[in-house]
Amino acid sequence: MPLVDALFAFLFKYRLAVFERGDFAVDVSRPVLVALLLAGVLLVALAVLTYRGVRAKGGARHRTLLLALRAAVVALLVYCLARPVLVVAASVPRRNTVGVLVDDSRSMRIRDWDGRARGDFARTALAADSPLLARLGEQFQLRFYRFSALAERVPGPGAADGLGFAGARTSLGAALDRARQDLSDVPVAGLVVVSDGADNAATGPADALLALRASKVPVFTVGVGSETPQADVEVARVDVPRSVLAGTAVTADVVLRHTGLGGAKVPLVVEEGGRMVATREVTLPAVGEALTVRVTVPDLAAGVRRLTVRVPRQASEALAENNARQALVTVADRREKILYYEGEPRFELKFVRRAVEADANLDLVTLQRTAESKYLRLGVTDSLDLVSGFPSTREELFAYRAVVLGSVEASAFTTEQLRMLAEFVSERGGGLLMLGGRRSFAEGGYAGTALADVMPVVLDGEAGESVAELEVHLTPAGAGHAPLQLGATEQASAERWRTLPPLTAVNLVRRAKPGATVLLTGDVAGGSAGRRIVLAYQRYGRGRAAAFPVQDSWLWQMHASIAVDDMSHELFWRQMLRWLVSGTPDRATVTASTDRPAPGERVTVRAELRDAEYRPVDGARVVADVVSPTGERQELPMEWSLERDGEYRASFAPAEVGAYEVRVRAAARDGKDSVAAEPLHLDAADPQDEWFDAGMRAPLLRRVAAETGGRFYTPATVSALPEDLRLARGGVTVVERLALWDMPAVLLLLGGLLATEWACRRAWGLA
Repeated sequence: MPLVDALFAFLFKYRLAVFERGDFAVDVSRPVLVALLLAGVLLVALAVLTYRGVRAKGGARHRTLLLALRAAVVALLVYCLARPVLVVAASVPRRNTVGVLVDDSRSMRIRDWDGRARGDFARTALAADSPLLARLGEQFQLRFYRFSALAERVPGPGAADGLGFAGARTSLGAALDRARQDLSDVPVAGLVVVSDGADNAATGPADALLALRASKVPVFTVGVGSETPQADVEVARVDVPRSVLAGTAVTADVVLRHTGLGGAKVPLVVEEGGRMVATREVTLPAVGEALTVRVTVPDLAAGVRRLTVRVPRQASEALAENNARQALVTVADRREKILYYEGEPRFELKFVRRAVEADANLDLVTLQRTAESKYLRLGVTDSLDLVSGFPSTREELFAYRAVVLGSVEASAFTTEQLRMLAEFVSERGGGLLMLGGRRSFAEGGYAGTALADVMPVVLDGEAGESVAELEVHLTPAGAGHAPLQLGATEQASAERWRTLPPLTAVNLVRRAKPGATVLLTGDVAGGSAGRRIVLAYQRYGRGRAAAFPVQDSWLWQMHASIAVDDMSHELFWRQMLRWLVSGTPDRATVTASTDRPAPGERVTVRAELRDAEYRPVDGARVVADVVSPTGERQELPMEWSLERDGEYRASFAPAEVGAYEVRVRAAARDGKDSVAAEPLHLDAADPQDEWFDAGMRAPLLRRVAAETGGRFYTPATVSALPEDLRLARGGVTVVERLALWDMPAVLLLLGGLLATEWACRRAWGLA
């Protein structure tokens, strides 16, 4: 674009930016302008009379063209004689101040400015003896600032003094606001920001831009660096569960981004405690595409585990700091209590119990109805547990973390119990799984009940029994779903699913709700009745509900084609029940505004408190104990938040690098009820945000300039900055009238019109 700008300035005398900021006018009085217009009309009329009697070869068409050329010449002469001008408001020399802000963060070390670091441009262009500062200094008083997370004033005489490019984070909005406030006592022509646009503050610059626009302070941004690094691969995001049960494989969803490495095969490595725990070879897609990779980490020991996900530095990479990310996972060694209610004796209950009996972290309590008002209770810890059947109070039901409903009809519950089951999912945040059977789903009369809304599938009220043998298949969503992994890799798992024997279903379930995810489907033998849903789930309120409308998953254990040592059935049910209770909240839960704060960064801790019936508790005494990496303990009283019932807040700033533990304990005002939350772990570390999404963010810098009335530049176009600032209409200004009659474009056009008219007359025999 510099060539285009130079060509425009050559033809029209001034750059396009000057025309954008000026207003068109003529420098003659109104009578003179009227006289010029009348003279022009007379000249055009004379031309009409002149050509009226001329006989040209082309007849009227040629005469019309000649007349149009002569009229254009006359109009151009009238334009020049009217002395057109461009009226602009120019800054009064040395009466206004310009704030110059330089990005002092780490990303300015990236070497993508003509093979040099981005910061080298700032040091060169803004040095005390630089031509750019000299031109700015001729017109303005200059104040210099450097910024990263915070902005500070630099005494001068140049902005390059003291730049170390060591800032761990960048807050562009805070820097602009700091400069605006500091310059509030002087007339300001504008602000100049030299940066790569790497803004990684918690909030964007919107508020700062609004204040600048209200103060009529334009911002001129200079973007340094390449928008697309030549060769780079980065670990953009790592998603892992915050907490898992001991013995559960951790599934990490890793998002990779790259430029210039399309088609390359790179290893993705997961490390824990200095040892490699998982690896996978990944083929990078075409440029510009993000790739999500799922890596399964085998059983981790109980405790807080720090996982490092890394792609080794590639030979062509200039930047390696964005090749790794860390994540904390809490591996909890506790027993999760699950209630399984079965409405009739059948094999499914027996084999589910057998599948999980060796799992030390699953406490499966089973209630089987053997006759009217008679029940077989297995796994209860107290002789009075479930003695009257299914729980009839919220406190009793909400003590469980998940509920499995077997072949039991809706009429076996009271209306209140069905409502409680729905609230168990939505309010308590528990997991609910409904199994298939002749008394389940629509066949069990659940259509129109409170559970119909909870279920992820549509319950057709008029559906009848439809016994069918189903060949089970993974859906694309199911292929990547952690509980359904029956092999060491996704490919091995998919192959195992293809060889499992078919199951039978009596429930006609074909439609999932819009927000549900279907994981397994089943083709009816012979293909005559169409495909059915075998496993689907959805989020509902704070919890999740799943539907598994088959009645004999035990065939995956006892079918003749299954080897004696095959563990597919056991593995499926262990993983399924572990997934069902994962993420189920306790009565007291703790979250933080960030899991990975920087030392000195303020962290807000939020605690949510509920009673035994999982209703919000307000006005309690809540305290957070923060333990530092060195064992130092800090007690923080938590204040009741007025924004949400049952929420309490406190904040602290970690002072050192390492793992922090936050323990929250609460007690009711009357002292009758107390509860403690599972510890929250934070990993205070030196932030690495500056190295990610490392390209120069031109869209943000363009937005800052556009919203405040400034302009965006690159190192190639920054030479125009002083002149644009002079015409920015900020501060103390004076009106200038720039002549337009002598633009080269006018002379070229006038000569072109006369030459064309003469050539036409000569060609047609009129010259």
